[in-house]
Amino acid sequence: MNKNDLIDAVATNSGVSKADATNATNAVFDAITDALVSGGEVRLTGFGSFSVANRAARQGRNPQTGATIQIAASKQPKFKAGKGLKDSVNP
Repeated sequence: MNKNDLIDAVATNSGVSKADATNATNAVFDAITDALVSGGEVRLTGFGSFSVANRAARQGRNPQTGATIQIAASKQPKFKAGKGLKDSVNP
């Protein structure tokens, strides 16, 4: 399922127009993104939680040359599935 399929499913299941479903879906994604950018966490009970993990700087290897390279520190978005989602996938 891609974003357009998700928008179609939201429109069909909620009985709203595709334009309204697009706006609602984009608003949800934007709200999650904004919360993560500001360093927060988004918890959706029964579905899961979105958070940001800090990855420390480290040394790596270039697989072609074998040379040691420095990999910069970064922030990575994480998603942890909640119990409700896990139970739905694994009945």
